[in-house]
Amino acid sequence: MRWHLPKRSFKPYKNIRLASSKNRLPIVSGVGLGAAFLMANSSIGPGFLTQTTVFTQQLMASFGFVILVSFLLDVGAQLNTWRILTVSELRAQDISNRLLPGLGYLIAALVVMGGFSFNIGNIAGCGLGLNVLTGVSFQTGAIISCVAALLLFWIREMGKMLDNFTRIAGTAKILLTLIIAISSHPPVLQALHRTFVPETLSAQAIVTIVGGTVGGYITFSGAHRLIDAGIKGKENISAINRSAISGIFISGLMRFILFFAVLGVLSHGAVLDHDNPPASVFRFAAGEFGFRIFGVVLWGAAISSVIGAGYTSVSFLKTLHPAIAKYERASISIFIIISTLVFLLVGKPRQLLLLAGMVNGLILPLALAVLLIACTRKKLMKGYQHPVWMQIAGWIVVVVMGWMGSVAILDWLKT
Repeated sequence: MRWHLPKRSFKPYKNIRLASSKNRLPIVSGVGLGAAFLMANSSIGPGFLTQTTVFTQQLMASFGFVILVSFLLDVGAQLNTWRILTVSELRAQDISNRLLPGLGYLIAALVVMGGFSFNIGNIAGCGLGLNVLTGVSFQTGAIISCVAALLLFWIREMGKMLDNFTRIAGTAKILLTLIIAISSHPPVLQALHRTFVPETLSAQAIVTIVGGTVGGYITFSGAHRLIDAGIKGKENISAINRSAISGIFISGLMRFILFFAVLGVLSHGAVLDHDNPPASVFRFAAGEFGFRIFGVVLWGAAISSVIGAGYTSVSFLKTLHPAIAKYERASISIFIIISTLVFLLVGKPRQLLLLAGMVNGLILPLALAVLLIACTRKKLMKGYQHPVWMQIAGWIVVVVMGWMGSVAILDWLKT
């Protein structure tokens, strides 16, 4: 007797371990690790480099408390988002439309607008990075980086490119910034003390940092990547959790490393350049070599964020109109090109990077609230019951970010 096995119409992800009683090792690889780095890279782009430097100048060691709060809010937002979307097997805009027709279009519009403003800052970061490395103008560096990003999307298979490139870029950023942090000799004990007992608080700093590291499109980047790769459903909860936790850990690690680097330089009396404060940190810590490292870190952070913003923003649109799904690469390319053109016309990268964080911070409480309501609908969740503790953690994030966002807006209007 001959057995005829059905032909597979897809390429399995051999290095993703699905949930089972025989496989409970906390290992993340392949698409899962790629999704984790996609989210982490998006959250530690050029905006975070600028925001961290600016707010550390204002708050000094107390900025550690801001990072701690942002990390805790990150956990509440990311674990809920990844679990709800992947188990429901629906992207954020689709589950929103199922909950209330038309709501998905609103969420998509807000996220894409936030992602677009953030991507202008990412392109600006690319220009700054190449300016440091090669001496070309910001505008020329932005154009070169735009072309490089387009080539990455068009030359290689998009899914593998996202996974491999984000892992390499993320690892390089962490290691190079760690060198600078060690060279700056930060007051570690003081920083740890003020991380839990701050002298100064700033709602604007928290909203901006959270918005820049977990707000807007960033929250959904990893979950949408897993859905695109077919890593979804209740049977994959273990792999999904490992991927989400890895992304949160990678992002949090980079935040604290950069904070220590900036604090170390400032604690030794350095006066940072107003036009490019992060570059001053690297230069004061390690001289001209450190300045070149900054160029590599900034360009790597910026180009990986350009890729993440383009991919995730278009993922919010491709299920709303078939033409966008059919021409996904072209849609991403148009998104990146328009972002570059706006930067070339507007300029002022530092202001753009800070504004983008505020915009994304305001999107987070609204989008997360929608998902938390959706997770209570058994039909949408296919019988899955979302843990109560995760729902509580999620609603805490919604309330805290909603309140802080309102306070930050009022403070901004007064200035």
